[in-house]
Amino acid sequence: MARVKRAVNAQKKRRTTLELASGYRGQRSRLYRKAKEQVLHSLNYAYRDRRARKGDFRKLWIQRINAGVRANGMTYNRFIQGLRLAGIEVDRKILAELAVSDAGAFTALVEAARAALPSDVNAPVEDKA
Repeated sequence: MARVKRAVNAQKKRRTTLELASGYRGQRSRLYRKAKEQVLHSLNYAYRDRRARKGDFRKLWIQRINAGVRANGMTYNRFIQGLRLAGIEVDRKILAELAVSDAGAFTALVEAARAALPSDVNAPVEDKA
């Protein structure tokens, strides 16, 4: 049988894993088996949390918009409904930024949304779109 020479590849694989594990505490940065296990978990956590981050930011934006809208005497869901009826298409990221940094512009959006809503709260809403 021919001799199989794979020591270089094995060492490279181990070195790569240990480099990925640098900065971990204790044996997880020094022993290959522990480092491999931790690197696999870390990559899974990173993959999962990259997706969760999008939802986290959306929640943060909604909280900021809600605070700004309530300061202007309205609720979040009525504000979003009013924007939709007024035909104003601004995403939540920009709305949250306006609520925090530019209160005047945000107040103008709240007034536009309020004007687009029917005066009777229980009236059926017809979408302009």
